[in-house]
Amino acid sequence: MADATTGRGARRARPLSPHLQIYTPLINMVMSILHRLTGVALYFGTILLVWWLIAAATSPAYFDYVSSWFAPWYGQVVLIGYTWALLHHMMGGLRHFIWDLGYGYDLGTIDLMSWGSGAASLIFTALIWFTVAFARGGA
Repeated sequence: MADATTGRGARRARPLSPHLQIYTPLINMVMSILHRLTGVALYFGTILLVWWLIAAATSPAYFDYVSSWFAPWYGQVVLIGYTWALLHHMMGGLRHFIWDLGYGYDLGTIDLMSWGSGAASLIFTALIWFTVAFARGGA
């Protein structure tokens, strides 16, 4: 039997793709993945928001029932997570908008904008929820 790597019709040996054991993820790759994941989270979070709005339009009793789902610690975690997902997705969208305008393509700016969008989403989420806690009369 003829060797498949030599002769006519032989396949050339190709290099293997880098795999996760030797490839280091870059910050813009991580932010791109998080942007997609927050888009999925926003889909499900918006369903909860619509449920809450429908309850507000239905009756005070039903509104109180739906609001009781968001009052415990696990409901607050969902609300804080939804806020972060919304802000992170928005910051990623602004980053992409800047790129669509043709700016920020050098590697240093890409890294700065990627780290900045992640930090800004965390900072703005914290500011919003500290404001909410302050408006309620303290944490």
